[in-house]
Amino acid sequence: MAADTGSYINHHLTNAKMCMADGGVAFNHACENAGFWTLHVDTLGWSIALGLIFLLTFRSVAKKATTGVPGKLQCAVEMIIDFVDSSVKETFHGKNALIAPLSLTIFVWVLLMNAMDWVPVDWIPTIAGQIGALMGMDPHDVYIKSVPTTDMNMTFALSLGVFFLIIYYSIKVKGLGGFVKELTLQPFGHWAFIPVNFILESVTLLARPVSLALRLFGNLYAGELIFILIATIGLFQLPVHFLWAAFHLLVIPLQAFIFMMLTIVYLSLAHEDH
Repeated sequence: MAADTGSYINHHLTNAKMCMADGGVAFNHACENAGFWTLHVDTLGWSIALGLIFLLTFRSVAKKATTGVPGKLQCAVEMIIDFVDSSVKETFHGKNALIAPLSLTIFVWVLLMNAMDWVPVDWIPTIAGQIGALMGMDPHDVYIKSVPTTDMNMTFALSLGVFFLIIYYSIKVKGLGGFVKELTLQPFGHWAFIPVNFILESVTLLARPVSLALRLFGNLYAGELIFILIATIGLFQLPVHFLWAAFHLLVIPLQAFIFMMLTIVYLSLAHEDH
């Protein structure tokens, strides 16, 4: 029983992989030694699909927006936009037309990816296994993780995108010399402390993308793991599942909000030119 439970958990926590091996395309177990050039196709597929849902939904609402009595979807979209806009105005102290749409994209996209955690853990893997069986595959060898933010590759990709923007705007606003001075003459203003300052400021700078990625990954991975453990208890899983899902009504939007707010704060610091 313990072995079956362990196999069940491992199966649900394994990504669908694709790589190049022996001159051709290989999948899953054949990619164990492929290293860096392994693609998690389920993470890529779900994240792209959810991103398209976000873009197409907001575009459709914008095209059909009315000044009269709005529909429920238009109300929801307007509430989200107003919420993000007020968060940017209160937190970002520079002038940049990119920050508000970037913050909106981060918040809604991360929220949608996190929200996949509400889907019962067996639904999507079971459907994928049945499709695999129709194609002549063993259902046990068909893997799929439907929550992209439980994959560290996804959370680090998001945080590295933010990190590159931090570096770009730090240099654009402060100049290359100002950015170097920021790394070498803070917090101690004497030239003798340049090595110490550089180490301290470099650690602070690099900690931003790392903390962004690990915070989002850790919270969502832990939540998904508990959903999987709940699914192993059998007949009594439904009440426990709904209680944990209700708790995630707070966790899922909160993690999207934290990622968005920290992005705004970090980019606001990058725009400070003093």
